Amino acid sequence: MDPVGEKEIRASFVNCSKGEASRISLPVRMAELPWGDLDFLGWRDPGAPDRGYLVAPRGDGLMGVTLRVPQGVRRSFTKTTVCSVCVTGHPGSGVSLLAARRAGPAGRQGNTVGAYFCADLACSLYVRGRKRSQLAARYEETLPVEDRIQRLTGNLEGFLDKVMEGEAARA
Repeated sequence: MDPVGEKEIRASFVNCSKGEASRISLPVRMAELPWGDLDFLGWRDPGAPDRGYLVAPRGDGLMGVTLRVPQGVRRSFTKTTVCSVCVTGHPGSGVSLLAARRAGPAGRQGNTVGAYFCADLACSLYVRGRKRSQLAARYEETLPVEDRIQRLTGNLEGFLDKVMEGEAARA
């Protein structure tokens, strides 16, 4: 992913108002992020741990999505869970169900779509081996890194398609 600035990030959000986008807490030290290793920029809001944000290249531009941890979801701290985007196994609470309001009228009516993501939204770094899961007994995946990256981007595209379902494609 190419480095992006605050203005581009805030303008990319498709499932919130411009006012809401202007109040989003952006990641700290954005200049220090490993942009070359990111397929998307994902972060959790340190001031509101039930919120997360994702900005991904899509078409000729960016698509940003606000995420929330649904209320009342019980988590097991003893079971292993797997991210549905990058397929990384994590112990306990290393994976979170994150829900995104759909774009447009469907989202304004309260319709959401969810997926299980790495809790820290660092899927790109796990796939490339730049970050390791805390799972004690790690499984060894035989897919080459390039194929894992392709699987991650395909799974992410599927999620973003669901967010945009019913809306004209936004490029």
